[in-house]
Amino acid sequence: MTVNPASARAPGTRRRRILAALGVAALLTGSLYSLGPGSATASSHREAPLVAADPAIDNTDLYAFVSPDRPGYVTFVANWQPFEEPNGGPNFYPFATDATYHIKVDNDGDAKPDAEFRWKFRNIDNRRGSTFLYNNGPVTSLDDENLLFKQTYTLESSFDGEPFKTRVQDAPVAPSRVGAASMPDYATLRDQATRTLPGGWNIFAGQADDPFFLDLRVFDLLYGGDLSETGQDTVAGYNVNTIALQVPFKDVALNGDAGRNPVIGVWSTTERNRVRITGGEQSGGKVQVSRLGNPLINEVIVPAALKDAFNASPPRLDAKTPALVKRVLEPEVPKLIESIYKIPAPRTPRNDLAEIFLTGITTKAGGPIKADLNSQLNNADVRASRFTPAEELRLNLTVPVADQPNRLGVLGGDLQGFPNGRRLADDVVDVELQALVGAAQTGKLVDALATGDGVDANDQSFTAEFPYVALPNGVAVNTANKQPGAAAPLPSTDGGKTGAGVDADGASTARTAGATVPVAYATGASGLAVLIVVAGLFLLLRRRRGRATGATRGSTDYDRTIQL
Repeated sequence: MTVNPASARAPGTRRRRILAALGVAALLTGSLYSLGPGSATASSHREAPLVAADPAIDNTDLYAFVSPDRPGYVTFVANWQPFEEPNGGPNFYPFATDATYHIKVDNDGDAKPDAEFRWKFRNIDNRRGSTFLYNNGPVTSLDDENLLFKQTYTLESSFDGEPFKTRVQDAPVAPSRVGAASMPDYATLRDQATRTLPGGWNIFAGQADDPFFLDLRVFDLLYGGDLSETGQDTVAGYNVNTIALQVPFKDVALNGDAGRNPVIGVWSTTERNRVRITGGEQSGGKVQVSRLGNPLINEVIVPAALKDAFNASPPRLDAKTPALVKRVLEPEVPKLIESIYKIPAPRTPRNDLAEIFLTGITTKAGGPIKADLNSQLNNADVRASRFTPAEELRLNLTVPVADQPNRLGVLGGDLQGFPNGRRLADDVVDVELQALVGAAQTGKLVDALATGDGVDANDQSFTAEFPYVALPNGVAVNTANKQPGAAAPLPSTDGGKTGAGVDADGASTARTAGATVPVAYATGASGLAVLIVVAGLFLLLRRRRGRATGATRGSTDYDRTIQL
């Protein structure tokens, strides 16, 4: 990859400015910098202390990749609300109507959004006082009268700090997948919720299979202390709430020119009113309560005392936070691996990790990775004096789409993969484990951890067309492999060249977008009667549990709930 002439000027000056911005000299004596509002919830699958109280705003994963089937377009996929059990009725999993969901893009390297996309959701609840059911019969379309609870959303956008403008209003949300009897052809509902806007934008909001794949037993002293606890996909069978957006390069590249300025940095956030009153009004102004750029940063880099503050802070404060920068330059995980598996931890400070997570991969940052890949410093029109190291998911829009994607991304020789953006099928757990033990420094994988977590691909196949994520699962997690009704893998029809996925061996697993396997379930009056009885028992049990525990909504620092 070549270096832009404009971005190659005065490399020594750039390097000094970047190192100064990182505040390396202050790390050993610095204390925790005050990060924005005094509290927040978390992102990335419940990894911060306050997240369990408010899953609807928990941003689990963020993906950014060049659209494999649409040249000149970039796709963003952001997920919220982890561990959605498909049988979690009767209310299931709506987006929060008192929150706003954001995807933000920094194209000039100042750690501030230059393009911002904002979603606001609204409920249409026709249940009123007559029923508790999500639907009272089979749902065959988004406007089916049997679908009693629906959501719509407004999408707004802002460019270069200008006021937000509405792009679409009252766009439909794909509902939670209740099951085969209630939604016999969920693929049709997905298609109806996928829209194209003026300017070529594609949009989608609704439920999907959780595309993240990993074995979370890493927290049991790194897979049991002997790598015996690997190979189980912890999130298999669970769903998430997904927002997907596809826009042309020119809408997010600096000065609209991806040729001169190919690199963007991306992160997603959720914002809520500082004070919420149950059944009443909102007040106090918006506060950021969730944030996510690169995967697993808050889980395995940020210490517990800093997690909630990290989620409340904007990226522009990252380099001013000595405690955070220190955890990047002196990470905990390599020390744990050394103590358990006797794999020597690389020497600190880890400037290679600072390059991957804070500056982007570039020779202009003075780090050990000798490549110019995905730092905004490589944009021809970027002013080096304004560049601010920050935790962002950075993507070079001009790297060609790989014919045979490798799940290990850049470490596997596939420059289009993570950490150059993130595709749905990138194995970020294995990539980050390798990076933490020094693979990015040497350019060679560490053989002792070659098998990683033993989970190399998602349990469901991704589709070859927008929004690319798999259909949501439709049966209970603990029976997903025993009963019909789960989203089945979709057959390949294109030789594996246009889809977003790769298999365990690095080969493409592109799939066609389309229907799931039809399943015959009891419908009609008798089936509905059974459904009503079961749902009634479920509601009764939940009410009894609530009385037994005296459960009420707990307040958090940012969310002072007042019961009226």
